[in-house]
Amino acid sequence: LACSLPGLLIKSFSKYAGREGDPHTLSKAELKELLHNELGDKPQSDSGPENLDTNKDNSVDFNEYGRMIFCLTGMCHEYFTGKK
Repeated sequence: LACSLPGLLIKSFSKYAGREGDPHTLSKAELKELLHNELGDKPQSDSGPENLDTNKDNSVDFNEYGRMIFCLTGMCHEYFTGKK
């Protein structure tokens, strides 16, 4: 399990990164497509991708993507354990 989760995250990132250019980053549209198709999330606004883009280069690199996954995992853990 430990090796399969990182592989799955890398594979998901790589599947969408570069469709609009740089294969090492996600554009705003690529990120929305990844969230919708892989996580079932339907972004309600355009503010989310900008918040992930911590270096303000108008794309989300793998480290920024990883921080998003970590935050989502933390929120799920809090929800399922009843802790906030």
